[in-house]
Amino acid sequence: MNKLLTVIVDDHPIVIEGLKTLLKNEDNLEIVGSFSNAAQLLSYLSGNPVNLILLDVTLPDIGGMELCKMVKEKFPDTTILIISNHTERSIIMQTIQNGASGYLLKNSSLEELRQCITGAIKGTICYSKEVVEIISRPTKNQLRGAPQLTRREKQVLSLLAQGKTSQNIALELFLSPLTVDTHRRNLIQKFEVKNVAEMIAAAHREQLL
Repeated sequence: MNKLLTVIVDDHPIVIEGLKTLLKNEDNLEIVGSFSNAAQLLSYLSGNPVNLILLDVTLPDIGGMELCKMVKEKFPDTTILIISNHTERSIIMQTIQNGASGYLLKNSSLEELRQCITGAIKGTICYSKEVVEIISRPTKNQLRGAPQLTRREKQVLSLLAQGKTSQNIALELFLSPLTVDTHRRNLIQKFEVKNVAEMIAAAHREQLL
């Protein structure tokens, strides 16, 4: 059986040594390199095959989230597992969106690490138990529920989602452009977003479109 050629990327030498010690007796993988920054990893990848990368989020040059995306674009067959102290749901979800196959906290057990490595190599998105709990918690938006919209706001929202301008909406609904702009501002405020694009995405999530 071919061993998984594995590299560790973390800016703390003690973490690298700890992972090496934890994994040294694993029959199915071989640690072929360890790096403290993104540049070292990218340089190594350009000339050497790697099956698995154990990657931290915080690095001194390029952040782990961005590095994950770069690596997956250049080496799509390489599996990346994030091992981090960051517990923010948004960071966890962004790394998965950027191509990571799993996310573990640094206090995870060896058994959790083993399970995540096995699952990730098979193509499953894997999380440590604590990470599962973090991403299962409802967000503030979910706790608050969908915003309450007036009939007119729903009409304006629907037409904005169709890509229509305030001028077009005003003509269609027999309103002044100023009134449409007021509805637009109120909608953005109710959804607690920064712009119309974010508002439309939020409306889809809340199944209001």
